[in-house]
This record gives sequence, C-alpha cells and structure tokens, in this order.
Amino acid sequence: MAQRPVQSVTLLCVSKTFGADAVREAFEAGERRFGENYVQEGIDKIAALSSLRPDIEWHLIGPLQSNKTRVAAEQFDWVHSIDRLKIAQRLSEQRPARLPPLQLCLQVDISGEASKSGLAASRYWREFKPDSVL
Repeated sequence: MAQRPVQSVTLLCVSKTFGADAVREAFEAGERRFGENYVQEGIDKIAALSSLRPDIEWHLIGPLQSNKTRVAAEQFDWVHSIDRLKIAQRLSEQRPARLPPLQLCLQVDISGEASKSGLAASRYWREFKPDSVL
C-alpha cells in the first residue's frame, strides 16, 4: 500500500502504434495524457489532433537523439528519457519562450549494469545537481 491520496496518481496512456483516431477516442472517454515512444509518430498525432491541443498533455517516453531535440522542445510537454546533460541543455535552449517550461524526467542508471541505459548515478550528482535549474 502506497498510502498516498488517490488524486495524486495520474494515468499516462501510451498511444504509440495507435493512430490519431484511437487517441481521439481515448480523449473523448476522458483521458488527457498521452505518451509517444517515437518523436515523428508523436508529431504526426499532435498535428492531426491540433484542435484538442489545449487539453492534451503530450509525453515523449522513448529515447531522444540530439537531432530531434528542437522538435521535441517545440511540441511535447514532457520528455521522460533524458540520459545526457547535452540533451537536457539543448531542450532547455530550444524551448520556445511562448510555451510553459518543458517538464523533464532524468533516466538514471543506479544499478551500473551494462544492459541498463541512463545517466550513471555518479554523473547525475556531478552534472545535474538536483537543486539546480537548467
């Protein structure tokens, strides 16, 4: 039992591989947060559902390459898979001033296993100083 208020939990619908029509159907059923694994797939859905944009929160949940940071910063509300300082800095610099701050989730590898991805815990503390703002 987590012993936290039910209202503090939010659902993120992962809409990857589903078309814009399926997202619209979920939206009409009351969902408002959608996660996409691929930048281009997300951008296509964001464009197709532009009339719903004020009410939808878009999350990029997959890995992000440096060459896709600008479009991610311009289109998504959240990026969940930040594993390098360079990516975080680019997103911060490329976020249009007219938009609210981009929400970021850092991917930290606390196990040190070669099969895991993410920023090594020691680098996280050195580069991202948890109390700092990018």
